Amino acid sequence: MELTNFRLDRDADGIVVATWDMPGRSMNVFTAQAIEELSRIVEHVADDADAKGCVIASGKKDFSGGADLTMLQGLRDLYARTAREAGEEEAMRVYFEETRRLTLLFRRMETCGKPFVAAIHGVCLGGAFEMALACHQRIACDHEGTKVGLPEIKVGLFPGAGGTQRVARLMQTGDALQMMLKGSQIAAPMAKAMGLLHAVVPHERLIEEAKAWIREGGSPVAPWDRPDFRLPSGKVFSAAGMQIWPAANAIYRRETSDNYPAARALLQAVYEGLQLPMDLALKVESRHFARILRSKEAAAMIRSLFVSMRKLNKGARRPADVPPVDLRRIGIVGAGFMGAGIAFVAAKAGIDVVLVDRDAESAEKGAAQARKLAGDLVNKGRAKAAERDALVARITPTEDYAALAGCDLVIEAVFEDPEIKAEVIGRIEAAAGPDCVIGSNTSTLPISSLAQASSRPANVVGVHFFSPVDRMALVEVIKGRETGEQALATALDFVRAIRKTPIVVNDARGFFANRCVGAYLLEGHKMLVEGVPPAMIENAGKAAGMPVGPLALNDEVALDLALRIVKATKAQVGARAVDPDQEALLTKLVEGEGRLGRKNRKGFYDYPEDGKKRLWPGLAAIPAKRRPADGIDFESLRLRLLVAQALEAVRTVEEGVIVDPREADVGSILGFGFAPYSGGALSYVDFMGPERFIALARRFEIAHGPRFAPPALLVAMVQEGRRFYDAA
Repeated sequence: MELTNFRLDRDADGIVVATWDMPGRSMNVFTAQAIEELSRIVEHVADDADAKGCVIASGKKDFSGGADLTMLQGLRDLYARTAREAGEEEAMRVYFEETRRLTLLFRRMETCGKPFVAAIHGVCLGGAFEMALACHQRIACDHEGTKVGLPEIKVGLFPGAGGTQRVARLMQTGDALQMMLKGSQIAAPMAKAMGLLHAVVPHERLIEEAKAWIREGGSPVAPWDRPDFRLPSGKVFSAAGMQIWPAANAIYRRETSDNYPAARALLQAVYEGLQLPMDLALKVESRHFARILRSKEAAAMIRSLFVSMRKLNKGARRPADVPPVDLRRIGIVGAGFMGAGIAFVAAKAGIDVVLVDRDAESAEKGAAQARKLAGDLVNKGRAKAAERDALVARITPTEDYAALAGCDLVIEAVFEDPEIKAEVIGRIEAAAGPDCVIGSNTSTLPISSLAQASSRPANVVGVHFFSPVDRMALVEVIKGRETGEQALATALDFVRAIRKTPIVVNDARGFFANRCVGAYLLEGHKMLVEGVPPAMIENAGKAAGMPVGPLALNDEVALDLALRIVKATKAQVGARAVDPDQEALLTKLVEGEGRLGRKNRKGFYDYPEDGKKRLWPGLAAIPAKRRPADGIDFESLRLRLLVAQALEAVRTVEEGVIVDPREADVGSILGFGFAPYSGGALSYVDFMGPERFIALARRFEIAHGPRFAPPALLVAMVQEGRRFYDAA
C-alpha cells in the first residue's frame, strides 16, 4: 500500500502498527489526504485475515493537533461553490457528507471487527482525540507533555467527529459537558482517572503495551455497542437526568449569554444523542456540526484565533531581510511587578536575565517575585523542582547598570513617567553598548518621544506587556518614527522566544489596546454618571462577551492610574481630549474617597479579606439622579459597550496605528478579551455588517454624543462596498 502520511509495519503476531508521520510538518493533522489514507488502512486491517489488530502511533514529538482548520474553512467554500453550480439542496447534501467524513471513518474503525489501539505520546487534541476515543483501547505514555483534550469550543466549534457522543458515554454527563465546554488539555494521569484513557505506561513500553493488549485478546467491540451498556448518568428522562439538564442549561446561559452557538449545539447534541443508539446519535451530532461550521461565529473565531494568530506567531510582520536574532541574554531595568514578570517569562524560555533596579534590595525583591512564580509552577504540577531551580538561576538581580554590557536587548519597565524613563534609557545606552536594542514597556507614552533620550533612536522600540505578564498572551510591539528594522526584528524574535503573540502597531498615545480599553472604561463611567445601576453596567459588559464589566476592569487597572492618565492627557493634549464626567468621577473616588482599586481593596468594588468582592454601596450617591432599571434598555447598554470599542479600533486603522486587521482582532481578544465570538474588534464591524454598524453608531451618537460618530474611513468603506476582510 502506497502511503505518504503513515508508515505500516506488521510484526510476527500479525499486529499492524500505523505510524502517523506527515512529511514537512512539525505536527500531524487531519487533512483530506490523511483522512483518505487512514480510511485505506482501516479497510486493509479489516479485510486482511492475518491482521490481528492495529496500533495507531505517531512518529513525531506529539501525537496530533487534530483536524486542519483551514480544511474545515474550505468546506464552507465548497458549500457556496456547489450552491452556485447545482443549487442549495445539492450543496447541502455534498456539504453534509463532507463534514462527516471523519465521523464515518471513525465509526467504521470502531465497528470493523478488528481491535484498534491508540498509542498516545505528546498532545492528542481535537479530531485526533476523537479518533482515539473510537479506538477500542487508549494507552498513553507517562511523559508530562502527554495531554489529551477537545479544544474545538475555543474556535467556535464543538467536537463533531463523535466526541460529544463517546465522551458522554464514558463519563458522568455533567463532567462530560464541563470537559468539552472548557476545552482544556488534560494530563494523561488525570485523563485516566476521568475514564478517558485505559492505561498510562512508561514511554519506552508504549507500543509494546498496546500490542500486548491486542495479543491478549482485546475486544473489538466498543462499550456502547454491547447489549448490556448503560449510560453513566442514566437515561436523560429520569430523576437523575432531570437534575442535570436544567442546571446545565442555566450554567450555559450564565457563562455565555447565548453568544456562542457552538456551546448551545454541543448541549443539544449530547442531550439528543444520549436518547438514541450510537449511529443515529452520531448523525444528530453531524447535523449540528454542519450547521455550526457554517456559522459566522465559527468563521470569525477560526480566522482570528487560529489562522491569523498562527501567522502572527510565525512572524507575519517581521522584517524578512533581517537575520534571526538568537537572544541568549537580556537585561531588564525595573524590578517591580511588570519587570519581575518579564524576567520570569524570559528565564522560563531559557534566556539569561540581568534584572536591574535602583538598589540591590529592590532588584532582589523582583527576583523573589520571579522565584515565587517559578515555585507556583511546581505547586501546580507544571514543572519539576530541578526546572524551577534552573529557571531561578538564570535571573541575576543587581543595582549595577554595567552588568548590562553585552546584552542584545534591554527592556525598561520603570515608573510611567517620561523623565524617569528618559534617564533610564540614557543609562542603559551608556552601559549596554552601541548595538543593544532598547525596549520600553510603556503602556501609554509615545515611543517616538522616549527615543529622543537615546543617541540612537533607531535602536528604541516599544515592547508593551500586559498584566499579569506570566498569564497574558499578547505583547504590543510599537514602532516609533525612527525605530529601525533591526530593533523591530529583535523585539519580535524575543516575543516569539517567550511564546507570546505579538502585534505590531505604529506609535500613538495609548497605542492600540489601551485606546480600546479606555473606550470601554469611559463608557462604563458615563453610564454610572447617567444613573444606570452599577450592577446593570457590569452585567451588560459580561453579556456583551467581555470577561468582566468595565467597573471591575478599572479596579484591576487601578483607579489612580486611570486618573493619572486622564490628567497627563489633559496637560499634554488639552482639555478637549478628556471627558469631564470621567475626570470628575475618578477625582472623587481617588482623591475624595481614597479608593484606588483592587490594590487597596477599595474601588468601584469593596474587596473584603474574608469574602467575595461586592459593589461599593457608596456608588449610589455618584449620579445626580438614579434611573430605574426597568426603564433602561439592557440590549442598548450591551451594544454600546461593544460599539464604543469597535469605533476606537476603526480610528486606529484610520490613523495608521493599525495596518493589518488581523493584529487588531487578535490583539483585542488576547489583550482585553473583546467578545471572542465576534472574531475581534474589527471583525465585529464585518460581523454586524458596516452599514448596520454605522446606523447603530449614529443612533448612539444622537443619544450620547460625538464620541460615537462613525469615522470617515468607515463611511468610505460602505460607499465603496468594502469590508476589513474583503476576501471573507
